[in-house]
Amino acid sequence: MPQSPAADNFADPRTPPLPAARGERLQWGQLHGSSGAFCIASAAQACDGVLLVVADDVQATNQLLPALEFFLSGSGIPILSLPDWETLPYDIFSPLPELVSERLKTLHRLATLRKGVLVVPTSTLLQRLLPRRYLDAHAFILKTGDICPLGQMRRRLEQAGYNCVSQVLAHGEFAVRGSLLDFFPMGQEQPYRVDLLDDEIDSIRTFDPDSQRTSSQVEGVELLPAREFPLDEGAVSLFRGAFRNLFEGDPQRSLIYREVSEGRTVGGLEYYLPLFYEETATLFDYLPERVLVATFDSTLDAAAGFLAQVESRFEQRRHDIERPLLPPAQLYLGAQELAAAINSQAGIVLQWPELETRRKGFRGFHNFPSRKLPPLNLQARAAEPAAQLHRFLAESGARVLFVAESAGRREFLLGTLRDLGIAPKSVAGWQAFVDGDDAVALTTAPIEVGLWLTHPAIAIVTEAQLLGERVRQARSRRGRQRDTELVVRNLTELHIGAPVVHEDHGVGRYLGLQTLEIGGMQTEFLTLEYARGDKLYVPVSSLHMISRYTGASPEHAPIHRLGGDQWEKIKRRAAERVRDVAAELLEIHARRAAHIGFAFPPPEEDYRAFAAAFDFEETPDQQRAIEAVIADMTSPRPMDRVVCGDVGFGKTEVAMRAAFLAVQGGRQVAVLVPTTLLAQQHLQNFSDRFADWPIKVDSLSRFSSAREQKQTLQELAEGRIDILIGTHKLLQGSVNYRNLGLVIVDEEHRFGVRHKEQLKALRAEVDLLTLTATPIPRTLNMSMAGIRDLSIIATPPVARHPIKTFVNQWNDGLIVEACQRELKRGGQVYFLHNEVSTIETTVGKLQKLLPDTRIQSAHGQMRERELESIMRDFYHRRFSVLVATTIIESGID
Repeated sequence: MPQSPAADNFADPRTPPLPAARGERLQWGQLHGSSGAFCIASAAQACDGVLLVVADDVQATNQLLPALEFFLSGSGIPILSLPDWETLPYDIFSPLPELVSERLKTLHRLATLRKGVLVVPTSTLLQRLLPRRYLDAHAFILKTGDICPLGQMRRRLEQAGYNCVSQVLAHGEFAVRGSLLDFFPMGQEQPYRVDLLDDEIDSIRTFDPDSQRTSSQVEGVELLPAREFPLDEGAVSLFRGAFRNLFEGDPQRSLIYREVSEGRTVGGLEYYLPLFYEETATLFDYLPERVLVATFDSTLDAAAGFLAQVESRFEQRRHDIERPLLPPAQLYLGAQELAAAINSQAGIVLQWPELETRRKGFRGFHNFPSRKLPPLNLQARAAEPAAQLHRFLAESGARVLFVAESAGRREFLLGTLRDLGIAPKSVAGWQAFVDGDDAVALTTAPIEVGLWLTHPAIAIVTEAQLLGERVRQARSRRGRQRDTELVVRNLTELHIGAPVVHEDHGVGRYLGLQTLEIGGMQTEFLTLEYARGDKLYVPVSSLHMISRYTGASPEHAPIHRLGGDQWEKIKRRAAERVRDVAAELLEIHARRAAHIGFAFPPPEEDYRAFAAAFDFEETPDQQRAIEAVIADMTSPRPMDRVVCGDVGFGKTEVAMRAAFLAVQGGRQVAVLVPTTLLAQQHLQNFSDRFADWPIKVDSLSRFSSAREQKQTLQELAEGRIDILIGTHKLLQGSVNYRNLGLVIVDEEHRFGVRHKEQLKALRAEVDLLTLTATPIPRTLNMSMAGIRDLSIIATPPVARHPIKTFVNQWNDGLIVEACQRELKRGGQVYFLHNEVSTIETTVGKLQKLLPDTRIQSAHGQMRERELESIMRDFYHRRFSVLVATTIIESGID
């Protein structure tokens, strides 16, 4: 048998060997770390045409795209994506308008693309798509000076699938107001407003969908169809005929048929797309003449796995009369069809291991000049924590580029490396490093895994490789305390023998539920036992009168007597304490009113530059909250303002603006959070936001060692720390600020009574800003009464997806479908299970339902370092489903 030739190594990875003709294929092997993305970027630069890259799934696509942007930065080569619908096969939900917009934009652009990269998941490559002629026929351009009667434009938009609304907010919508026509074209980032003078287009401007204010003027705008299928009269007629031919029985029994017949869409109509056309297309029909296809060794296996899922869901749902299903072959290419289509193009197949033999059907095989990076993680408990790193720098002979995830992490990593005696130079990106001659450099990039090239001798070492596997010190398990809430919301929260408090009768013990016949009707009652064995039966409808007992341990709860005066005396004493608190609040309010505090200087150029660096556009509510905070801070009266807004509505940015103003005014800022985990998160966010300013941000928590805490406290007292983030430790007497001017409190209701008392004392001395998504009644009442000022952020950020809520009984199939829908789009799942004792049982049950999914659990009784490790791994997508208690409610990203 003839010997297979040896593999050819790349002479230079920046000029890789490529197939010479259609149907010719090469193997590329020995790919380690992110060298796969690097060699794809090299192929894109070397090939004379479009490079189609097929990733295994949506998650692989989402990881590959930012890596390609990093390696191709500055090259001028466009990177396109044809996203998946991010729904399950035969789903009852339609894809988000933004996804449809991106898909139509990419398909339309392929007609004129001569050089670039197109990245698609395998599921998208398998899809049968709208025919190219439909997209071309329904795309049109509006330009200033065109004669376009308003009625004609309206009909054209409706034929293209745009919906007429009162106010344009999302892709595929239009609105008519007098001589103004607003529309949000598919494939565009913002909506447009056309101003007509008679029938002539006088101007075209972009506008903000929230404020409705116009901004820049443009000469023209291109409009694409609003959907991937038409709903005009001809298309509906074609659909009805095809539906009747394909499915037996009365078509009027089908919801799909009835809705389309009336010209209306319904969720999941995309899975009937072939019925709207005489023939469909595939992505291969859209590709230009000169194309190179890059696949992975696992591509065809990924395609087979996806098609098996399609077939499985088809078999499960095919007998639904309301939604009869099209056979998979009408919606997707088969495995053999896909393989034939790929093999007909010039192609390269990427493989991770070193290649030793040429496979049948390939012209040649080449090993990439890369090596696997050795372990470089810092060993915190070792005598020399960076011994492995120093050895690699000394012996590898490679120039090394360190990569951090963000600007804030870059500054942290720079400090860590300098402490180790390594002084990297900051560079703008990959190309700047390659073109330079620095032996060690540092940049930012969203990649987790580095690479090591042997020719040229260059290595990338990521922050995750240095710090992600840090050795954690063991700590003794502390006594566990369970946070309690006052109100009993559910009978399952009570167990037999638990002490409870009845609003009128005091503390008794819960003995369970009992059904009694009252007035000829069976009614359920809670049975409560009081002193001397007396019983009280409380109807379930009066559950609101029962609250948790939160005093001493449950075993030693003082059980009251029914009919006695003991409970009334306790309530009177409590009322007296309430009056004392009211007097104290009035005193604080009087002190604040009389006290002349520090008036921060008004915002200057630096503040405006800091505000301009915000990645998002402020919502109107958010802008009003910022302006109110600035007005308070520049006033001599101490600020005491509550900013209330839902999670993700931008409260943290309000706090950061206030912190910047305080530091610019020469004062220190304390950011107080309820949990150590949240402190780490805020440290990351604040560090990122202030990375480009000479402002030092640090934290004080139990994650810090005693030596680190001592150094932090010393720097704080000396004024070298501008913003300190931490838990209640910040309120301890040992914490001395040199010049404290602002205290920011996140989720005040999560702090204990003693800590709240300390906060109250601060209100008359320094500016206080409280952030909350769920204000406790007392905080809200004080705000409404004017004792504390209130700002409400009720407007969601632009393009925030609406939350869909479904209430149902536990159903294994429903849970699997909900999780799979999120995982298919490359997302992650929080599974809320608020019972620590059974949380691992739930994890096991979910693992059986989702055998191929990595699942972890998190709850407040874990050791804090273990909890931090799990949350960090979830943030870095090292697992996909987190089963957690309500610990996730405290603003954790």
